[in-house]
Amino acid sequence: MKIGKLFLRALGAALLCAACAACSGLDRSPADDAGFKNLLESVVKIDVWEVSQKDGGSRTNRAIGSGAIISEDGVIITNAHVVNCYATRIVVTLSNLEKVDAKFVGWDHWTDIAAIKLDAEDLKKRGIKFSCAKFGDSDKLREGDPVYAVGTPHGYARTVTSGIVSNTSRFFKGTILNSGYETGVFNTWIQTDAAINPGNSGGPLALPDGSIVGINTRAHTNSNNLGFAVPINVAKAVVADIVKNGKVERGYAGIALAPLQDMESFFDIGANKGALVANVDALSPAAVAGILPGDVLMKIGGGQIDGRFPEQIPHIMHKISEAKAGSELDFEILRDGKISSFKIKTETLESRVGREYALEKWGAGMRNITKAYARESKLETDSKLMVVGVREGFPFDNANIARGDIIISVNRKKISSESQLRKEYEAYCKNPKKTLVEIMRDGALSFHIIKPPEK
Repeated sequence: MKIGKLFLRALGAALLCAACAACSGLDRSPADDAGFKNLLESVVKIDVWEVSQKDGGSRTNRAIGSGAIISEDGVIITNAHVVNCYATRIVVTLSNLEKVDAKFVGWDHWTDIAAIKLDAEDLKKRGIKFSCAKFGDSDKLREGDPVYAVGTPHGYARTVTSGIVSNTSRFFKGTILNSGYETGVFNTWIQTDAAINPGNSGGPLALPDGSIVGINTRAHTNSNNLGFAVPINVAKAVVADIVKNGKVERGYAGIALAPLQDMESFFDIGANKGALVANVDALSPAAVAGILPGDVLMKIGGGQIDGRFPEQIPHIMHKISEAKAGSELDFEILRDGKISSFKIKTETLESRVGREYALEKWGAGMRNITKAYARESKLETDSKLMVVGVREGFPFDNANIARGDIIISVNRKKISSESQLRKEYEAYCKNPKKTLVEIMRDGALSFHIIKPPEK
């Protein structure tokens, strides 16, 4: 009996201590904090309808993602793979469950960041209020810091998962959802074990005080809680440019860099100096200036660079991209043991992937050819009009026009841009008749007759 009483007394003391700890705030959950509550009220669910071309026809896709309201005028930060230039309708669900239309502002696939904006008139008319998230400082993050991922995993809105910062500077680059759009060239990523699932994309990675330190972007396939977020110091600068200019403009030199780790002795240079030039794009500013693969880039604009490790390469590429198109960059290059100086006149950075669209009545899926793709493919034409989809039984298919063909002229009128092609297409739609199309295939020109469907 005495043992039982002693046990109960001890249990009671333990419960009392636990209660005291809770009352003192030592064991308080972040949800009790005003800053974290404000964060939760700023996070939104984003429903997106977007149009893409498939085999020469248009199709509408649905997507669900997350975002956070970051300004008093209703700007929302999210991922570029959630909302981009193909969006035709955007509906945002606020924390109070109210649904509001939003418009697309701009996107930047290089960092996978985008911005949309709530319909101000609708908000005013309905008297809807919302909260704005606060930014933290991602440069101050350390491994082991507690963080929370907030978003809409698998459609379950207002979901919070917890974890820690697993790594503050994870490096990898690739494409967005196999779209071909490049990403990860100019930034590293925050790695976390807070659960990130499909639908979390675009939502915030936050500290216990509710300040956003990252934008949740991707998770490693077939893994247990290997998630990655764009550092907020990168994301907020990108969004600022998007809101101001509708896009992010970057300079392009035409080089790809690789780390020098374990190769310093071969080049006879000290550690933590320089980065290896792994590739030089044909006809790019760097190629024109005389930069070669195998060179070692030592300085940019007189400043020493350190590209010993993979995680350091995005920082150097970002430094190059900060030079606006048309400006000159001074490169100091080590080649065959000698230092030489080169002046690089930058151009505007472009993706190798151009915008796609469909010309329904022709059964034609088109893609704009970018300068980067033209260089890569060594295309000798000014036309930016590539066929990427053909619908069976439609005029393009019947005229033997195929994927990969490049349109040069319509009815012997030279055309090179999307607007020019659409003008010819609209004329055909108003008055369907036989139309002569000149295409380039494997460097050879040929003519094809588009015929209206028989009635």
